[in-house]
Amino acid sequence: MPLRATHRDAGQATVLDLSGKITLGEGSALLRTTVRKLLDDQRTRILLNLADVDYIDSSGIGELVSAYTTVKGRGGELKLLHLTKKVHDLLQLTKLFTVFEVYSDESTALNSFQ
Repeated sequence: MPLRATHRDAGQATVLDLSGKITLGEGSALLRTTVRKLLDDQRTRILLNLADVDYIDSSGIGELVSAYTTVKGRGGELKLLHLTKKVHDLLQLTKLFTVFEVYSDESTALNSFQ
C-alpha cells in the first residue's frame, strides 16, 4: 500500500497522520515534501503519527532522520507517535530510538511541545 499523508492542527503543533509504507521512491518522497511544505507554512512543531505505517525500509529510515534534522535546523521539533511493533523494533535495532522522542499517547505528545 503506498504512503498516504494528511495533517491536522492540534493546538500549537501539527499532527501528520501517515499510513502505508515508507519506502524508497514515492513513500519517502511524500514524507520529505510534506514535512518541507509544513515547514514552509511555519509549522515547526510536527508530530508524526505512525500508527498505520506497517513497513519502513532503509530509505524510509533515512527520510525520518532527514526530516528530523531538517525540522531541527529550522528551529522546530519533530516527534513520533504510535509506533507499531515492527517500527519500534526497527528504531531500536538502528539505535534511533534514542534520537527521537517517541510517545504512545497523543495528548501527552502534544503537551510535550509546550
